[in-house]
Amino acid sequence: MEDDRVFRALADPTRRLLLDQLFERDGRTLTELESQLEMTRFGVMKHLRALEDAGLLSTRKAGRRKLHYLNPVPIQLLSDRWIGKYAARVSALADLKAALEGEQTMPAEAAARPKQIYEVFIKAAPERIWEAITTEEFTFRYFHGTRVRSDLKPGSPFTYFSGDGSAPIVEGQVIESDPPRRLVHTWRSLWSPELEADAPSRLTWELEPMDGGVTKLRVVHDDFDGETATYREVGGGGWMWVLSNLKTLLETGEPLPPRG
Repeated sequence: MEDDRVFRALADPTRRLLLDQLFERDGRTLTELESQLEMTRFGVMKHLRALEDAGLLSTRKAGRRKLHYLNPVPIQLLSDRWIGKYAARVSALADLKAALEGEQTMPAEAAARPKQIYEVFIKAAPERIWEAITTEEFTFRYFHGTRVRSDLKPGSPFTYFSGDGSAPIVEGQVIESDPPRRLVHTWRSLWSPELEADAPSRLTWELEPMDGGVTKLRVVHDDFDGETATYREVGGGGWMWVLSNLKTLLETGEPLPPRG
């Protein structure tokens, strides 16, 4: 089961330390990660492979370098499925940090152009997920009650409106649209003056069909002008909740209970 792989990966203290390093600063190379551990390069690679198999991290090539990114969505799903049954809902990342309390951590070093990468596996066809991403009937149910509107043509607006459709919450512009495989658009948050002052960032949705009727959805939020207010807001559980809610809606027909 998917939950079992995540639990097994989190049970190992070395793997938790690797996740903690990526929590402190995402996008690290293997060399950066192994420099903090007293083990061979091969041993670190084995732990990273286990984390990737559990969906807890993803990788991306940058020239000759291979960068590693924390994918907190499976942790959020565990929190929603298990912790919420027995106690008040708590943040999955806060739980992870608490579990690592007292262990070695890395100092935060802000990258010039930080990015956030999330991956989630959904038992649904790419066409169905594309519909959920791009139609207001779907986004209203899982995306904080917002309604997305766009004709999806490059250069056209891509806007999330409030539930009654009267006020824009997020504005953007379509950069690339290749249904049902890839959608790229800009992102500018409008729900607070601090966020509205940030320069637009970029959002990429990538859908990859897998065996057994499963689709891998990868969301990359990047092109931030540093660790801006928007970067902190959407990375503080925002995307984890949205993607967990999307997965639950498509697989069960019902969204997650409202957040407390």
